[in-house]
Amino acid sequence: MKNYIASVRINGSTVKTIVPADSYTHAKLLLQYLYGMNSIVATPVITETNQPPTPEQQRIDSLTAAKEKASANLAAERKRQQIARAQKAMAAASQIKVIAPTLQ
Repeated sequence: MKNYIASVRINGSTVKTIVPADSYTHAKLLLQYLYGMNSIVATPVITETNQPPTPEQQRIDSLTAAKEKASANLAAERKRQQIARAQKAMAAASQIKVIAPTLQ
């Protein structure tokens, strides 16, 4: 079920209310049943209700974030080591080697 928010008129005052319903039509019918046929001021629209995560979900989110951070750090370290090896190989290849002539 989704939550729909609508403005309804009650005793001359306009009040916003939330009604759980499966569809727009269902929400409108529920509001008409609860508050009367001509009491709907603004049509029902879907509202996002953010419920706070449970402690278990917070723990899972925390562990997932730690895993992603560790994975990123591992990839960065591997790349750093790969670059260091490549720089070392380039330095070794660019050195001029002097070969002494051999006498026979």
